[in-house]
Amino acid sequence: MSNFSLNPDMTIEVFIRFINKGSESPLSGPEYAVKLFDKDIIGTDHLGESGLDANGVARIRFSHASFGEWNKMEQYPDIFFELYKDGEKIFKSELMNDLDIEKIEQFRMGTGEQVDLGTYLVQG
Repeated sequence: MSNFSLNPDMTIEVFIRFINKGSESPLSGPEYAVKLFDKDIIGTDHLGESGLDANGVARIRFSHASFGEWNKMEQYPDIFFELYKDGEKIFKSELMNDLDIEKIEQFRMGTGEQVDLGTYLVQG
């Protein structure tokens, strides 16, 4: 069990970057939104959402408590995200089963856990 899981108030910040397929420039602007989810055995938890900054990066913050009861039924959360442009879904990630946050996190004093979910090439 992670030390992190002992503190339900600790913040996790997830980073996801999007690059435009073809031009390789970052996707950005108010027309884009990213939504992050945890798929559970029964239902799906919405963990948060974000726009994209000038570098094509979405930053989504949530507390460990946002995972609900996942630690009683599963050892690790099953994460996925969706990218929207003008309210229309244009990309959905694969399900990241049993995401071991402790292995990929980077702790930042004062901000909590930070997790980079990678860079994705998307037709924007």
